[in-house]
Amino acid sequence: MAAYAAIVSLMNTINQIEHHPSPPISIHKQQLESLTQILTFLQEFLESYKSPVADGDEADPLEMRIADAAHAVEDVIESHIVNVIKLGRSSPNEEFLQGYVVDAAHAAEEVNSREEVSCIDFYQDLQKVIEEMNVIKKEAMETSAEAQQRKVSSTHAGSLTSSSNVKESKMVGFDDVQLQLLDWLTGGNRNRQIIPITGMGGIGKTTLARHIFEHALVKEYFDIRAWTTISQTYNVRETLREILYQVSGDSRDDFSDENELGEKLHKYLWGRRYIIILDDMWSVEVWYKMRFFFPDYNDGSRVIVTTRLSNLAAELTNSNNIGMRFLDDVSSWNLFSKTVFGDEGFPLQLEEIGKKIVEKCKGLPLSIAVIGGLLAKSELTLEYWEHIEENLSSIVNSENDEYCLRVLKLSYYHLPAYLKPCFLYMGVFEEDEEIRVAELMRLWVSEGFLKPIINKSSKTIAKEYLKELVDRNLILVHKLGAVGNIKHCKMHDLVRDLSFQEAEKQRFYYVLGQHCPRGINSQRRIVIPRSTSAMTVKDAMETMSSRARSFICHGNTVPELLDFRFLRTLSAYEYSRGYLEENVFQLVNLRYLWARFREGFQIPSSISLLWNLHTLIVSCWAPVEIWKMHQLKHVEFKYPGLMYLPDPPSGDSDVMMENLETLKGVIDFNLNEEMVKRIPNIKKLSIRYEDKVMERVKCLSYLQCLSKLESLTCNIECDEYLQSISFPHSLKKLSLQCGKLFHLEEILEKIGSLPLLEKLQLFGGQFATGRWEIVEGQFPSLKYLILEQCRDMECWRLEGSCLPRLEQLELWYMESLEEFPSEIGEIPTLKSIRLLNCSESAVVSLKKIVEEQEELQGDPPFHVLVESFNV
Repeated sequence: MAAYAAIVSLMNTINQIEHHPSPPISIHKQQLESLTQILTFLQEFLESYKSPVADGDEADPLEMRIADAAHAVEDVIESHIVNVIKLGRSSPNEEFLQGYVVDAAHAAEEVNSREEVSCIDFYQDLQKVIEEMNVIKKEAMETSAEAQQRKVSSTHAGSLTSSSNVKESKMVGFDDVQLQLLDWLTGGNRNRQIIPITGMGGIGKTTLARHIFEHALVKEYFDIRAWTTISQTYNVRETLREILYQVSGDSRDDFSDENELGEKLHKYLWGRRYIIILDDMWSVEVWYKMRFFFPDYNDGSRVIVTTRLSNLAAELTNSNNIGMRFLDDVSSWNLFSKTVFGDEGFPLQLEEIGKKIVEKCKGLPLSIAVIGGLLAKSELTLEYWEHIEENLSSIVNSENDEYCLRVLKLSYYHLPAYLKPCFLYMGVFEEDEEIRVAELMRLWVSEGFLKPIINKSSKTIAKEYLKELVDRNLILVHKLGAVGNIKHCKMHDLVRDLSFQEAEKQRFYYVLGQHCPRGINSQRRIVIPRSTSAMTVKDAMETMSSRARSFICHGNTVPELLDFRFLRTLSAYEYSRGYLEENVFQLVNLRYLWARFREGFQIPSSISLLWNLHTLIVSCWAPVEIWKMHQLKHVEFKYPGLMYLPDPPSGDSDVMMENLETLKGVIDFNLNEEMVKRIPNIKKLSIRYEDKVMERVKCLSYLQCLSKLESLTCNIECDEYLQSISFPHSLKKLSLQCGKLFHLEEILEKIGSLPLLEKLQLFGGQFATGRWEIVEGQFPSLKYLILEQCRDMECWRLEGSCLPRLEQLELWYMESLEEFPSEIGEIPTLKSIRLLNCSESAVVSLKKIVEEQEELQGDPPFHVLVESFNV
């Protein structure tokens, strides 16, 4: 929610001022204590607050007042920061003030006077907004007290649906899943088993459970069947009463409590084989409260649970679990055809447009069912169907709100307060975009709405939040990294539309070009889509408030930034112009900067004024003042080429980047004892050495001193650098590109001893002996290995239990390799081998290994992909 995001953002801003090594301002102690107390209360209030208008078209008025008040406080604080920093730069850099100080002779007197007036104004302005927040706090306290008085044991039974009232729906494309589920229900373990069915809203969990519940085999096999919907506002007593009524016909309501009801149900189920469907479960607590009333009589009884929460399923059982997937193209078309025309044939004149409609549904059964139901009642004209195809998303979301959008809204409303801003923010990305997880998490951090957790970094918190959204099936994993980490994610279009609608309602962000009923001047986050014209941006800037905190630019149009003194997030990598280069480094509140500048441009020394910059991704050289930026965590030099990073100023041990975790795209990095001290917490390093500088030849020996380094990418043409290289034992990922004549045997022995290394990419070099022998104990943690153009490796030997955790192996252009070691087939964790332009004899030997293992195991041991050779 926007209110929670605003409160946490403000708390983070205050915390960053308080803990900054050189804070730009200070806040009066009494005001700080008062503000902290109010914010802490409001944060806790919002974490438990249930909005009475959550399902309406308008935002909750109390929440929006809280958000506006928090924004007002943040504006006062950050405005004062801008003023103080600019006043502090009046001399000797008068040009920076640009009119603030005209007469240099009176500069000192004027600055002193302004500083005094500025501090007084800041105190008064801050006091005013604190008083306004205190009024809102009292209102929230009254609301909380009233809610507590109204709180009684819920007797809500509307969500408890008996088996006779559940809506019948079509099921297409899940035949294999249904067969698997029937097998688990009627065979195998005789103990009572819980079988979760998981997946996002609308993917067919309840439909599958319904078809199983009504299946003839299930009716014959089980003595008793019962179905109940748990829902979010579950009531254990009513749930037990519903089940008891279905299994026994007992409809009495005179049971004293849920234990008496449960005992009655337990007696009735005892000695009978039963199947109970608990549909739409949101909390494992409901099962813990009821599980003892379902007897385990060793007769094959089953409990099926449908849930959107994958982590809840893991809590219920560690065995059988059905994860619902999206429909493939054929199944999607079959479901659409049956929904629209039943058993009748599909009209040929509508088939092409029909397939376009189905394609836009992205395999979600709910979407296909809604649009198919609409078309089944409509006129069969090409013009009308083309209209439906062009406006599919809005039609699906409005045609049957009770059936479609409400289903998805439940997932949002059930999110804890700290996850809602993260989910809403997903809508700033383009439709169908493959979202880089690393970029997403850095944006979350820069926006400031991640709730701090003691002893956890912001990156760790972001990872945990992402995992929670994935577990709740609101974010889809699109691509995994080599070691199992999530590299890219996506959102289904309907879920993205949901996030966009909720964000618009709460003024969380505004997408330029969309309808803005409350005015663009109230928006704090602006998204500029790829298709936006320069004129649209220019017109919008004329009415936009300078209070905007974020610009997310997807295309080649970037707004002028003259008046946006509060800007903290600027993602505009695809494009830049002179005014961006001139003004962006005066935006002192920037936290995230991703921009491409003209070739030859060098960042000005004023970058050190960006007191709270966390992420810097640019295409230009940095000045030595970058070493004064204590808050920097991610520095990356990108296209058009790698950049030099200046050495830190000598003689000043306090000049360091103690928070820097990622440094990428640096050429001829002067790594020495002094440099190691300046970047003590570096975790990711990407460097390249082009020029042979004698005094730097041994610089790579200092890598071993970077005790927290986890990922290293190193491109080295000079053999002398590689001969001195030493790796830290903390390394998990290593990508190494060598000169063609470098001997690989010695360096591979060093690499093989790294205890935590999971991924190794080795490019170039040669095997001088023609052999690579991996002995037992080497590469103990390696999961992913890729060798490319490593010349002259004719013989590969594995001794003992080698590569015990290897999952993926890739060999590119290894024409000299004669055969694979037979031990490859005995690695139990191996999942795939990919060969590109390798020798035919090596391919033949690998095929033989696969055949031998297939004879022993009955199945292929791993997947093999061979390119360029036909065997």
